[in-house]
Amino acid sequence: MTPYDVLRVFCDAGRGYGNELAVVRDGSKIPGETERQAMAAELGCSETVFVDDPERGVIDIYTPALRLPFAGHPCVGAAWLLDLPELITAAGEVGVRLDGEFTWIEARAEWAPPRVLRQYASAVEVDSLEVPEKGEWIYAWAWEDEAAGRVRARAFPGRDDGIDEDEATGAAALLLTQQLGRALNIGQGAGSQILTAPQPNGWVEIGGRVVLER
Repeated sequence: MTPYDVLRVFCDAGRGYGNELAVVRDGSKIPGETERQAMAAELGCSETVFVDDPERGVIDIYTPALRLPFAGHPCVGAAWLLDLPELITAAGEVGVRLDGEFTWIEARAEWAPPRVLRQYASAVEVDSLEVPEKGEWIYAWAWEDEAAGRVRARAFPGRDDGIDEDEATGAAALLLTQQLGRALNIGQGAGSQILTAPQPNGWVEIGGRVVLER
């Protein structure tokens, strides 16, 4: 198989948890969409990134089931790995900045795929949810501390690709940030952490820690 790296994106302060991301640094070895889709399905990560131009930051993103113009945790992971000032996705140019232990990207909410943002009364209620029936892509969330901007969230892609729950999802966090219009500190999945901040003119920053798994 073509060589690839595995990262964990949106880790907690102890460098644990995070959502796995596969990155094929030499995307030219797998130029066709059909072959890329097959590799993404075989790897089984929630997303796989193919780097088409490591100097310009041109990337191509796939789930096990489909190609995405933009996705949050793949862009944060690729930004950390490639160490470039921007990435070029099918949706548009993604700004990048590194701030100590955090890697930040800047993107637009309209680039994110549709998500159902479903608010619950408490974090306990979110924690107790069962995986729903296939169909809608649901981002279940509740305030842990509204004054401090702390959110508890879980993500259910609703697809038949073996991924019942996403550990950390930057695109959904972007949509929630745009909807609420404020900076958020999101605890998602088993223990991942996503930071967000609205920016002028419809942009949103998404930040997190990244670890090279293998």
